[in-house]
Amino acid sequence: MKSLQGFLKLISEETRLRVMMLLNEEALCVCELEAILDVPQPRVSKILSKYRDLGLVIDERKGKFIYYKLDLKDPLHQTIVSSIKEKRDTIEQLSIDYQRMLKKEEILNACQGSPTNVDGPSD
Repeated sequence: MKSLQGFLKLISEETRLRVMMLLNEEALCVCELEAILDVPQPRVSKILSKYRDLGLVIDERKGKFIYYKLDLKDPLHQTIVSSIKEKRDTIEQLSIDYQRMLKKEEILNACQGSPTNVDGPSD
């Protein structure tokens, strides 16, 4: 029961839920999450530390970046995330985040110091 309570408390906050849904799709580094979510790096790092504390993410170093991926072992957690994913397109912010994640290469360039706009060129 404690595991479920911790999980539900974690995803009860919008940005933490958004992070979970992105990491459920693919491994992302902090700067990619920062750009996709448009939140400051310290906030992303704090959220990721909460996920680590609950054993819900795995991380892997690739060069100078650490990539995080959702690692749900509890079948109930998996069911909850799958149910949200099925409705992702009906939840505006999750849909926006997913579309921004698809522009991952542009975001990676931003991580490496090349300025880009993940929303596309502005006129």
